Amino acid sequence: MKVIAVANQKGGVGKTTTSVNLAASLSTMRRRVLLIDLDPQGNATMGSGVSKDELVESIYDVLVYQESIRDIARKNHDTGFFLLGSNSDLTAAEIELLSMENRESRLKNALIGLESDYDYVFIDCPPSLNLLTLNALVAAQGVIIPMQCEYYALEGLTALMGTVTRVREQLNSSLKIEGIVRTMYDPRNSLTKDVSAQLSEYFGDRLYRTVVPRNVRLAEAPSYGLPVYYYDSKSSGSKAYLALAGEVLRRMEPTQVNRGDG
Repeated sequence: MKVIAVANQKGGVGKTTTSVNLAASLSTMRRRVLLIDLDPQGNATMGSGVSKDELVESIYDVLVYQESIRDIARKNHDTGFFLLGSNSDLTAAEIELLSMENRESRLKNALIGLESDYDYVFIDCPPSLNLLTLNALVAAQGVIIPMQCEYYALEGLTALMGTVTRVREQLNSSLKIEGIVRTMYDPRNSLTKDVSAQLSEYFGDRLYRTVVPRNVRLAEAPSYGLPVYYYDSKSSGSKAYLALAGEVLRRMEPTQVNRGDG
């Protein structure tokens, strides 16, 4: 079971879009996937076709009351993956966790014993470096960082890299940057190309070759509660996330993928 945090403390970079669509794309490749929405805004929950306001139990109950993920996560047959949803209750969890023992390891502990249930767990982190994001980084083996190729993007990336380094040194020695994915990519923009070149120079192989373009269908899909693959499988956004899922598999399952599985 590979646990991947999708993180960037800068909002509006395609983090939730990447979480939902990677989960859906890998599900189409016969992988068992759990998506955990760790953002109180509940956008990944809504984008997966589940009303955040109608959730009876959520990730809040797992973190605060130590409820079992197996009891709460539900498979959405419209998306192919399991979802552990979130809503505004999660805002209170941050405050409540402050006084609890092992507050930064609650999610990690909750995932123990699920190794045979899922191949991949994606955690959609909130757009800030708070206790919820810390829980994700302690639970994960890898971090995928979605980012736009714009002026302030590199500044935010530096802060996140520093956080990942500190977590690795103090709390989770197995944590690593899995990859950087360029989102909302517009090749006609010269700044986009400049920043992209800087990323390539700095990160090398850790920069995914796949770029996710600006795409109307990709932007529309969440309002229908669907990953873009199920909204418009022929769109450039859908093709990009399928290609990205293929890259993720090649990095994480080189032997299986090379045999033609996936």
